[in-house]
Amino acid sequence: MKHSRLFPILFLITSSLLAMDSVNAQYKPLYVHKIPNYIETPDTESESMYGEMLIVSNVSIPRYQFFSAGGDGQKPCVVICPGGGYGILAAAHEGTDVAKYFNSIGVHALVLKYRIPSDEHQTNKMFVPLQDVQQAMYLVRSNAKKWHVDANKVGVMGFSAGGHLASTLATHYDDRKIVRKKTISFRPDFQLLIYPVISFGSFGHKGSRDNLLSPDTTALNIAYFSNELHVDKNTPPAFLVHAKDDDAVPIENSIVFSSKLKESGVEATVITYENGGHGFGMNNKTSSEKWTDALFLWFKKQGIL
Repeated sequence: MKHSRLFPILFLITSSLLAMDSVNAQYKPLYVHKIPNYIETPDTESESMYGEMLIVSNVSIPRYQFFSAGGDGQKPCVVICPGGGYGILAAAHEGTDVAKYFNSIGVHALVLKYRIPSDEHQTNKMFVPLQDVQQAMYLVRSNAKKWHVDANKVGVMGFSAGGHLASTLATHYDDRKIVRKKTISFRPDFQLLIYPVISFGSFGHKGSRDNLLSPDTTALNIAYFSNELHVDKNTPPAFLVHAKDDDAVPIENSIVFSSKLKESGVEATVITYENGGHGFGMNNKTSSEKWTDALFLWFKKQGIL
């Protein structure tokens, strides 16, 4: 009897592991050789559903999936960073679903499964996501010819905490946390920030800050990752989306960041919704206005498409 009760449990565990292997088979290792800032530990990455959302937890080995728009000639590319408060990754509605949309308008996409900050898996967790997104930018530009990418039209995109990561790259691209050829720039040509965490200050998101830096972090670390403080004339142009009733990540994050960009002479467009809260992905069900339509026009205006 004891053994008969074990079989369903073992079957579920085995099925879950096989499903995870199948999903990861679609992703490729982000680093070909040694993973920087990495402690060798068992890989406990897992997937689950939260309502209609696909959630990936415990990412300790970074991976990526490239979505080609097909066709001839060189096309723009977007590196996509899903959100999740630096604690999980909302891998579908803020990741692979968005990549498929980009393909439909003739844009390549790379979905980044960046590492979740962890003292167990990393020697210095606060720089791990930045290392991974810098590596993603390096991969796209170094493979531009092979992947039919226009190396001068490579942008970064992020949702929520993924927006923090994207804006961190856009404001700290010269602070190279991985050693790569200096001839390949980490600077994105544009940034797309959807209900982003920008600041780790008074109007930021404490959960993201604590997960990335730890609750007892220093004022110096908070300032480094408060990206509104690091905007200058070379920061790439930005397209931002935010709902006014977002009670998880206040809209001040997008408003302040766009204001800093404009003060530096950098183009910034903010699409606001009266309602929608947080985490709606491409589909804000409270409105018939699709921010993806506005993004398409912005791409045209910026000469990206």
